[in-house]
Amino acid sequence: MPESDAARYARWLQIAVEEAEAGLASGGIPIGAALIDRDGRVLGRGHNRRVQDDDPSVHGETAAFKAAGRQRSYAGTTMVTTLSPCWYCSGLVRQFGISRVVIGEARTFSGGHEWLAENGVEVVVLDDPGCERLMTGFIAAHPALWYEDIGEDDTE
Repeated sequence: MPESDAARYARWLQIAVEEAEAGLASGGIPIGAALIDRDGRVLGRGHNRRVQDDDPSVHGETAAFKAAGRQRSYAGTTMVTTLSPCWYCSGLVRQFGISRVVIGEARTFSGGHEWLAENGVEVVVLDDPGCERLMTGFIAAHPALWYEDIGEDDTE
C-alpha cells in the first residue's frame, strides 16, 4: 500500500526536527530543514547556523539547499522546514522553483509562506505541536537571540 501524503510529510519533518535539535544542541537557533527530490530522497539537510558560524545567511533552509549541491532543476522538489520560512528563504524557494514547502509550524513565526502559496508554490502547514514547543521554549529562554534572528529589535 502506498504511503499517504501525511505519513510522508511526517517522515520528512522528522529529518528537519533532527536538524533543529542538532542546531539547539550546538548553541544555535532550533530551525531545521531538508530538501527532498521528487522521488522522496533527501538531497540535503541542515539547520540554522547563524550563531555557530557567525554568519547571518546560514538559515536552516539555506543550509539544506547548500548541502544538496547543484541540481539541474528544482522542479518537483520539496523544502521541509520546522518553521515558516522567512522572506529570505521564501525568496530562495521562488528563485529556484522549488515546488512545495512543508512547514512544521507557523504560529510562533509566520514568514513568507502565504506569498509562496499565492505565487504557485504548494504550501503544507502541519501545525506540529513538537515544532511549536521547540520554538516557544527557545524564544522564552533566548528572546534577544530570537529577535536578532528574525531581524527585529526586542527593545522596542
